Amino acid sequence: MTDDLPEYVHYDVADAVCTITLDNPGRHNAWNHDMERQYWAALDRAAVDADVRAIVLTGAGTSFCPGLDSKRLAGVVGGGGLVLAGRRSQHYALTIPKPMIAAINGACAGIGIVQALVCDIRFMARSARISTAYAKLGIPAEYGLSWLLPKLIGVEHALDLLYTAKRVEADEALRIGLVSRVCDDSTVLAEAQAYARALATGSSPISMAAMRRQVWGDLSRDYTEANQVWLETMVRMNIPTDNPDFGEGVAALVEKRPATFIALPADAVLPPLPPFMEQ
Repeated sequence: MTDDLPEYVHYDVADAVCTITLDNPGRHNAWNHDMERQYWAALDRAAVDADVRAIVLTGAGTSFCPGLDSKRLAGVVGGGGLVLAGRRSQHYALTIPKPMIAAINGACAGIGIVQALVCDIRFMARSARISTAYAKLGIPAEYGLSWLLPKLIGVEHALDLLYTAKRVEADEALRIGLVSRVCDDSTVLAEAQAYARALATGSSPISMAAMRRQVWGDLSRDYTEANQVWLETMVRMNIPTDNPDFGEGVAALVEKRPATFIALPADAVLPPLPPFMEQ
């Protein structure tokens, strides 16, 4: 960070888990362009950090991220609309070859919900609320949410959330599949980190990286294309000399012991990025 730029994103690593915390004091962690750039930089750092095998995203204090800072939003209205030139896709997190877990500790809306949904697993605090917000602002579903939400929770639930822009409480979010775990407020981050540590210690980094690309990418592929990607990936990863984790995994299974997997190689050849990443 430069001396004159607030630190909107914190990066901490412990036990092979990187915790990235959004922090915009006084604005409930609202999103702005500086936070965006710092978040992308943190993701880039975690992607190549050999000490990181899983990532947890959360917010400082009692908010996750309630969307674009209202001060910036007013500027968008007064300045002639949204400017996307020079910015990365809001789905940029999907380029990261490591599992991502969201610890939704408070208000989550707008860009905040987009960032939570492009994580792989979501833990939600009981007092947290999630909202799409767009219908209250007179704008369409942003950043591919009209494509992503129906795939995660179905068309009816997606349109319900989009039309009403209601605040979804934790129990409803769990019921409709928007999140997979509901936790006490005081433990949501710790539980997400514990889950991430279990992945970091028990699962092959290259296997998880390949699966992340497969699953997200296959949302935009038909069955034949998905199977072609699987076959090409399997051919590469099925050679123990090229993929030590395969040999180690088989040996651990035969010897009935925990496997010791290597860090994700910097030159790992993974399945292609999801087609929608270009937008």
